[in-house]
Amino acid sequence: MIIGYARVSTTGQNLDGQTDLLTQNGCERIYSEKISGVKKERQQLDRMMDSLRSGDTVIITELTRLGRSVKELLSIIERIHEAGASIKSLRETWLDT
Repeated sequence: MIIGYARVSTTGQNLDGQTDLLTQNGCERIYSEKISGVKKERQQLDRMMDSLRSGDTVIITELTRLGRSVKELLSIIERIHEAGASIKSLRETWLDT
């Protein structure tokens, strides 16, 4: 399954641009939330991580939507790989596992 994750930092921001891009890139399910990236507790990210199965692909529009620090990003990417899934960033085209 192709799964998208979208996040904006404040409730005043709009998720439509991200969700449109994720849909255009084949995402069958999109987890989205309006919460600061510095927050450790992100319900939708946790739900997405719990739903991952071997062979799934997670698509994000850009790395900053997934995490705010290199350490956090690497931890999330490792968890995705441990689930047997891969990850792809639309902006950072080098991130396509």
